[in-house]
Amino acid sequence: MDYTLLDRSDLVDYLFYPRPDNRKPPRGSFDLEVLVEPDLPVVCRAFPGKPEQPWILYFHGNGETAADYNEIAPYYNRQGLSLLVADYRGYGLSSGTPDFSTMVSDAQAILKAARSELPARGYRHDFWVMGRSLGSISALELAFRFPEALRGVIFESGFISVAELVNHLGLPSPGNMVELDRECLKMAEAVLIPALVIHGKEDTLVPLTQGKRLYEHLGSVKKELRTIPGAGHNDLFLTGRRVYLEAVLKFVEETS
Repeated sequence: MDYTLLDRSDLVDYLFYPRPDNRKPPRGSFDLEVLVEPDLPVVCRAFPGKPEQPWILYFHGNGETAADYNEIAPYYNRQGLSLLVADYRGYGLSSGTPDFSTMVSDAQAILKAARSELPARGYRHDFWVMGRSLGSISALELAFRFPEALRGVIFESGFISVAELVNHLGLPSPGNMVELDRECLKMAEAVLIPALVIHGKEDTLVPLTQGKRLYEHLGSVKKELRTIPGAGHNDLFLTGRRVYLEAVLKFVEETS
């Protein structure tokens, strides 16, 4: 999909918050460097459990870095899941400057590298893709373009309409986004792999209506919408951790 309209607008400054993060990988984890352009690496952080555990390729929100998951990843590991958290350009240890087009193309390069590098290190080759908030764009693109490479897709606090989100947040509109939204809906309708949508009922940044619309438009025969009572946008994991992890684990087990 063409994200040029967004890349040429002020939305890039409003929706990306790149920051360096030099925190080292915790014991047992490691960084995976993906060269997305000559001399331009994007760095992902791998939090493996046991070699036989399935992998979740995770695209985080706009104000986070992969190193922020140093404390969160062990919860996934204890559920029997390995986590690979992808940073965007300019985030963490990654070079460059982020925009929407490269975020999507980099996601494709990251998936390709993960499918090659992780099995070569002795880990399981099955992958599920997950996108939180801004990361839901990357997850949707990969689920649409590479269904054969994925067992399923998970959307956390995701959205389906950029125009409605921009309106809701009171951000400057880059112009007519009707065609962009139409293409997003077409992509969702063409996603046929199993899907799980998780959303906080009290989310005021990306309203639950966005998660519901995303769920409704997904073409997947096997799909589920799980809402977390009392949870907003940035406290969803903290507020509903037990329900959240149970939903993710159940989804992965049922689609393995």
